Amino acid sequence: MRPFKYTPPRAGTGDLRTPIKFYQYAPNSGPEPGEKEIQLLYTAWAKVDNVWMKDLELAKSNGTLSDLTITIRNPQADYIPSNKHYMDIEAPEYVGKRYNIKQVQPDLQNTGFITIVGELNGS
Repeated sequence: MRPFKYTPPRAGTGDLRTPIKFYQYAPNSGPEPGEKEIQLLYTAWAKVDNVWMKDLELAKSNGTLSDLTITIRNPQADYIPSNKHYMDIEAPEYVGKRYNIKQVQPDLQNTGFITIVGELNGS
């Protein structure tokens, strides 16, 4: 019989230390290009991961060096992330940077969290 070995989850509630906001944007009215924020959809605490060192060369070749992986508690029906939404990370390192939601990955083994891949807007 194989001995029991506990493997802790990749993210826990103590790892969620960075405030994050999700917004909905709409195109500017008029001839000027760009978008404006129209609604704050959801706020949460998140665990923010940059590109891992093992994936650095692959990220450079794909042009995804500025992508982030964010883990938040599963908001259930309160908020459903979509690739039409944007994220704003409330940390000094990310001031003035807006991230598009690229992909949402629910964790089927640990249903308490979801993982969101964000791409720097304009990249």
